[in-house]
Parts: sequence; structure tokens; C-alpha cells
Amino acid sequence: MISRRHFLAVGASAGLVACGRAPDPVSRNVVPEIAPPAPVPPAYGALYDEPFPVPAIPPGVVDPKLFRQHVTSPYAQYGPGTVVVDPDAAFLYLNEADGRALRYGVSVGAEGFGWAGNARMQFKRKWPRWTPPDEMVARQPQYEPYSIANGGMDGGPGNPLGARALYLFQNGIDTLYRIHGACEPQYLGRAVSSGCVRMLDQDVIDLYERVESGSDVVVLKSMKPDRLMSLY
Repeated sequence: MISRRHFLAVGASAGLVACGRAPDPVSRNVVPEIAPPAPVPPAYGALYDEPFPVPAIPPGVVDPKLFRQHVTSPYAQYGPGTVVVDPDAAFLYLNEADGRALRYGVSVGAEGFGWAGNARMQFKRKWPRWTPPDEMVARQPQYEPYSIANGGMDGGPGNPLGARALYLFQNGIDTLYRIHGACEPQYLGRAVSSGCVRMLDQDVIDLYERVESGSDVVVLKSMKPDRLMSLY
């Protein structure tokens, strides 16, 4: 005969099994695998054949989609040789023949400093001198030593324009906006600049060799509110 006490003990044991099983002691010590960062393409290694060294892009910092790559151009209505900047996607396209484009990741203007319009890449410079506009110096007095009146900052490490700069004009007038290097890898793809389009130095060096002075540049209108300064 099964006693009431035995019945309750068996029932309690069955309830514990039904509610769940105590975890295997070994499983508590298993460390989950962490995928290694995606490899950085060889084009983003260190450059030592420049007047100043360009450091390599470290792995795991840049979203792989922002690395330079050939794609079907979404803006093939603009002819080959045209530079098209999509600020919301943080892409710059250099249109090629047959509807293709070379796409680069960029950083664009932060809120209140974004801009849009059609321009001409009037000229380009290697390791350019930086002369912040007087309006920027008024906002950020620490740049006074590099003002136009003081002759600007020499090219080289620490110069905000980086290894190359492409100068954008409209109707023969300098817009003061640039496509340039010196983008810190961790900020690529973000809206952080004072209106200019910033690229990794490896990319702006590549773009510099592919575009001709006088090339058309189209910066598309941002669909994000309060970030547009139109140049139309």
C-alpha cells in the first residue's frame, strides 16, 4: 500500500521535473563565440608613398558596406564622370560608363550644416592648406591661428582636409564646401561635419586620381528635417 506521505513526495518530485531541469553545470561555463571583425580590404592599408604617412584602417571599425566598391549606379541619369552625393545614405558615387559607379562611404554635414545643390569641381589639391571661413572662426575661436588673415594651416597630419581636397564652385564662385579626406574611421557614415563631405584618406586619394577638374558634382537634397542648407 502506498502511503499518503509517499504519494506526496513522488508528486513533488514529478512537479520539479515538469517545471524545468536544472542547467547542466558545464553549460554555465561555456563562453559564447564572438565572430571576428570583418577583414579590411587591402586598399585600406597604410600608405607610405605619400608626403605624410596615412595609417591603415583598423578592422571592426568601419561598416563593410561603406568600403569602396563597384555598384550599379542609382543615379545613372547623371553622365559618366559626375560625382553624386547621397547624404542620407552616406554614399558618394562616381558615375562610370554602362550605368555603373564606384561607390564610397562618406560623412556629411551635421544638423544645421548640411547642404544640397549642383556644383562644379573647380580644382583639386594634394595635402591642401586649410583656411577656416571667418564664420567658423567666430563660432570656434580656437581656430583663429589658422584664419584667412593668418594664412591658414599647412597640409599634413592634423589638417582637417586630410590628404586631398576637391573644391566646389557655383557659377564661378567658391561655395566654401569641399570633398576632402581626414574622416576618422569611427565617424564614417555619420552626419558630423560642418557641411563638407569627408572621406577616408585612402578613398579621397583614389577619387582624386579619377576625377578631372571641371567635373559636375550633385549633392542630393536630404530627406531628414532641419539639416539642409540649399545651394540651388
